[in-house]
Amino acid sequence: MWETLLHSWGSLLEPLQDPVALAIPAFLLFLILEWTAARALEHVEPGPDGRARPPRGGYEARDARASISMGLVSIATSAMWKILALVGYAAIWVYLAPWHLPADAWYTWVILLVGVDLLFYWYHRIAHRVRIVWATHQAHHSSEYFNFATALRQKWNNSGEILMWIPLPLIGIPPWMVFVGFSVNLVYQFFVHTERVGTLPRPIEFVFNTPSHHRVHHGCDPDYLDRNYAGMFIVWDRMFGTFRAETHRPTYGLTKPVGTYNIWDLQTHEYRAIARDWRSASSWRDKLGYTFGPPGWVPDRSATVSASRS
Repeated sequence: MWETLLHSWGSLLEPLQDPVALAIPAFLLFLILEWTAARALEHVEPGPDGRARPPRGGYEARDARASISMGLVSIATSAMWKILALVGYAAIWVYLAPWHLPADAWYTWVILLVGVDLLFYWYHRIAHRVRIVWATHQAHHSSEYFNFATALRQKWNNSGEILMWIPLPLIGIPPWMVFVGFSVNLVYQFFVHTERVGTLPRPIEFVFNTPSHHRVHHGCDPDYLDRNYAGMFIVWDRMFGTFRAETHRPTYGLTKPVGTYNIWDLQTHEYRAIARDWRSASSWRDKLGYTFGPPGWVPDRSATVSASRS
């Protein structure tokens, strides 16, 4: 079994090229252009709620450094997760897939790109509604700026996405293609993190995720929360009832700002908060709620009081 798997794994590694790595020069170029265009780099404006209101497309040096640093670390951490996943995907593809889709067929690439984006939508939705998964994702939303540097503010724990991709090798897509497909998806998403682009022609706005749609997703305003989860195709949000059009400029960041530029704290503070809530919980039901409930979940004490009075 292992000889067959290793032989297949070796052949799968040969075509593996990461589009994210190939796109890094373009990322840097667009980041520099946008940063140069942001004339007031460190000026912020207070909003009616007292929170900072950065200028459109603005940059703050410490915030941008934190985002870029998190992106650099994520290159290494995601590579480790992909190595682990490749072993599992290869085993699934070799032994469990009922057929193997040809890598040189156009329809395989269509299935791949659509499948990756649909699975990303559902992973992304879960990440916003299940606190332990949110803990891996919230760092990406922690910036109060919205620019190309924010796109690089990536998580270091890709375990949820790795599990979400399992159906792809299971239906016969070669494992190396899975990683290429997700990388293409990630490269696309870099370019929707900007305030320098308004709205695009209506057919594009209807089908594709655009900067306007993604600005809504990064807003912490009550009417924008938990909307527009799409990676490439906004049609998923339209189909599953999570779409919201941009009607006003969002307030970016978390509903409760972390208040730090320390990249370790930005990545781990929600895990620590879960651990504190876990220790203070009075029952296993509460422990599970603090872990797997939505962010902000608290025990329903009224039910306990009612039960004690009956």
